[in-house]
Amino acid sequence: GDDRAAFRLLLACPTGLSASEVSVVFDAAYDRIPHPDGTLEDSVSEVWDRRLKKNPTLFNGMKFRYCGCSLIRGAEFHQKTNVCLHLGLTDYRTFVGTNLNPLWEKFLVPSTDDRRRCQHTSNPLGNGAIVETSDHRIVLLRRSNNVGEFPGHYVFPGGHPEPQEISITGHQTADGDQARQLLNDAVSREMFGSIAREVVEEIGVPPAELSEAVFMGISERALNVRPTAFFFMKCSLESEGIQRVYRTAQDGYESTQLFTMSVGDVEDVVHEMPGCHQGGFALYKLLMN
Repeated sequence: GDDRAAFRLLLACPTGLSASEVSVVFDAAYDRIPHPDGTLEDSVSEVWDRRLKKNPTLFNGMKFRYCGCSLIRGAEFHQKTNVCLHLGLTDYRTFVGTNLNPLWEKFLVPSTDDRRRCQHTSNPLGNGAIVETSDHRIVLLRRSNNVGEFPGHYVFPGGHPEPQEISITGHQTADGDQARQLLNDAVSREMFGSIAREVVEEIGVPPAELSEAVFMGISERALNVRPTAFFFMKCSLESEGIQRVYRTAQDGYESTQLFTMSVGDVEDVVHEMPGCHQGGFALYKLLMN
C-alpha cells in the first residue's frame, strides 16, 4: 500500500535481450506535450525555482523521454521478439516540475493508454543494473543524503542514458532515412553504454571485469510514474574485490555504503527500495527463472 514502493512492469524480457536485439526510434513526436491548464503548466517553473533556491548545485541536464515501446517479432518461430524503444527529449528541470511536482497526479490524463496517460509528464528514462559478483552475490548501494530522490534508501547502481554523450543537443533534422537510422543506432548504443558507465563510476569496478549488459525490461514506480530500464551484468570480481574498488569509485559521493547480498538477503531489504528498483529486482527474478 506504500506508493513509494509500488511498481508496474511496463516491459518484461524474461530471456534477456542483447544490444543487437534492442532498437530505438528517437523522434520529437515522443516529446512531452505541455498541459492545457496554464496555471498547472506555470507550476513547472515555480517548482524548479524553489528547488534551485534550496540547492543551487542542481543542473538542468537533458534526458531521453520514455514514450513506450513496440515489439518486433522474428520471422522464424525460434527467433526472439526484439524490442524498439520510443524516445523523445526532456530535461531535469521538467522532470522536477512535473513528475516530482506535489501536484504530479494532476498532470496525468485518465487513460489506460500509457502514452496518453503520461503525455504531460517529463518521464525521463532512468537505468539500473543488477550486478552479480563471481561469488553469486548482488551489489546494492545505500544512497547518500545529498541526492535528490530517496536519500538513504537501498538501490541498484544506475542513473540515466545521456543525450550529450552522443552529441544530441536537440531535435536536429536528420537528412534522409540513412541519417535517421544512424542517429537511432547511436541512441540505442547509448542505452547500453550508459549503464556500463554508471556501474563503473558508482562502484569503481574496471570495465574489463564486467560482462556485456543484458536488457531485462522497464519498471515504473507508482509514485511520480518514474520509468527505469533495467539490465543484468556479471562481474568477474568477488565480493571482497568489489568492496576494495568501491573505495575509489568516481561517483562514490552518491552513496554511503556498498553491500553484496545473496538473493535471499535482497528479499529482506527490497521493501526499503524505491518502487522502480523493486521492479528491477522482479525483472531479475524473471530472468533467473
